[in-house]
This record gives sequence, structure tokens and C-alpha cells, in this order.
Amino acid sequence: MKKIISFLILAVIVSCSSKAQTSSKDKKTYKVVKTDAEWKKQLTDKQYYVLREAGTERAFTSPLNKNYKYGTYVCAACKTALYKSEHKFDSGTGWPSFDRAIKGNVELDVDYKIGYARTELKCNTCGGHLGHSFDDGPEETTGKRHCINGIALEFIPEK
Repeated sequence: MKKIISFLILAVIVSCSSKAQTSSKDKKTYKVVKTDAEWKKQLTDKQYYVLREAGTERAFTSPLNKNYKYGTYVCAACKTALYKSEHKFDSGTGWPSFDRAIKGNVELDVDYKIGYARTELKCNTCGGHLGHSFDDGPEETTGKRHCINGIALEFIPEK
């Protein structure tokens, strides 16, 4: 009986220390890696809060929400091109919304921050938090809504 109990305790200890509990942040190495101090020096306090701490800006506060000019939206941290203006739409949510990203430049991850799984969107170059993806976008295109914090983006107008 003691052997069975010892085996069960050992099994529990081994299973609790497995890599299955490692977060996806620990697994992925991004092309652009900086220390927190370097990010804090480069970004504004609000940008750091959103991009590095997965925060959310207040709805209807970003000037990019109502930007309808032609161009490209890039990551405010590393300048990777993320979204084209032709894929932007007014979702009425108060955040810039897109029905798709530039292929390969936005990573999808799982976020449990509010108690249930959501699809988090991150820059595939630096890992900066951009926002979340929802399935309530335009049906005539992809049906997706990439709800993006405007502070995480910079707009480069088309020349």
C-alpha cells in the first residue's frame, strides 16, 4: 500500500512540473527581443501598457479608429506591417477593426485573462499585444473582426 501511495505522489509531482503548463510566451522567441527597460525607454506609458502588458485602451480614444486614409498600419513597437487600410471597417466598437491581417505578420494566441478563452492577436515580430479576434466581422469577407488597440499601431499613408 505504501508503494502505491508513494507512486501516486511521485506521479502528481512529475505532472505538476511538466512543460504542458508553460505559457506560450515561454515557448516563442521573437525576432525583436528587448528588455523591459529598453521597451519602457522606446514606448510611451500607454503603449507599454498595451503592447507589453496586454492592456486595453479605452474605447473611442484612438484617432486611428476613424482613419479612412489609404495606407498600412504597422506595429508601434517594431514597425512590422500588420494591416492594410482596405481591410479596415467601422465595427462601431470604438477600436480600429480589420477583417484580416497581412499574412504571417500577426500571431494568434489564447488569452485567459478575463476567465475564459479568447483569441489574442500579437505582432509576430516582437510579440506585442495588439488586441483580440472575434467571429462577428463582415460576412461578405472573412467574418472575422480583429479588434485592435489603436495605440499599438502607427499609420503609414500611401504615397
